[in-house]
Amino acid sequence: MEEFTYVTRRPPALARWVESIWYARGRIDYARERIAPTGSTVAVVVLGDPIRLVAGDGPAFVAGGGFLLGPHDRPVVNEPLGETHCVGVVTTPVGCRALFGVAPASVRGRVVDLPSAWPAAADLRRALRHGPAPEEALDSYQSVLAPGEPSLAVRRCAAAVAALESDPMRPIAGLAAELGVSHGHLDREFTAVVGLPPRVLSRILRLRALLAAVDVYGTVDWTGLAAGYGWFDQSHFIRDFRRHTGVTPSRYVAAQRAAYPPDLAEPGFIPEVDVKPEAGVDVKSVQDGGARVRARSRA
Repeated sequence: MEEFTYVTRRPPALARWVESIWYARGRIDYARERIAPTGSTVAVVVLGDPIRLVAGDGPAFVAGGGFLLGPHDRPVVNEPLGETHCVGVVTTPVGCRALFGVAPASVRGRVVDLPSAWPAAADLRRALRHGPAPEEALDSYQSVLAPGEPSLAVRRCAAAVAALESDPMRPIAGLAAELGVSHGHLDREFTAVVGLPPRVLSRILRLRALLAAVDVYGTVDWTGLAAGYGWFDQSHFIRDFRRHTGVTPSRYVAAQRAAYPPDLAEPGFIPEVDVKPEAGVDVKSVQDGGARVRARSRA
């Protein structure tokens, strides 16, 4: 297995806006991967070979200098066209406009050219083209992120996001009342700040929490796990699972087992490898039949 370097950090001073700043270099052991949505916007400066991306059912986008992936609720196909060499930022749900000056609703479900959307990316890419060490690359990216003070709307939406992360199944009307606004007001404000309605983000966060709870190398009680996160109808659960990951539960487990050693299985990533769902993967029901290694030097 070829070494794949992946280094990540979350600067405390930017925690309101940034989930992670990361550096990646190497080759994955398969052609492409699907990545489940997280509710975030992703801004990547490409330093090496181009990367081909497809968001949901949208058109393919080949990123030579960088890409901005807007908030989305469908899986994204990531296909490096050679060696991956890039540095990126994953925002929090409220971070897109503050960090890049881009209205998140304008890029919802889309992949666009990063230097065109955020001109600072062109200068940053030129500064990084000489191949700095991972930590130096992260320092350079972090240095150009300068969000201002959050508005009342952003603070309110950040509080709503935190509440949904804590309990993705909570009613939006009750959350709006707790925040002192009407349900309709919160829907409109949240969609403008986050790029997705609060109910859509809550569904993403619910599946994200479920995926984090799955032990792909253990026995997966899909029925019990789904019920624990509010799915009491198996067909509804499988439909939501496929919508957000692009595959069925058994295919998800089989793909992760085929690509990752136990200590590196990563929730939400579905490598495209030639595997069939393994017998016994879906125990205790959920009948479905559907159609990264990172060796990773982690810090």
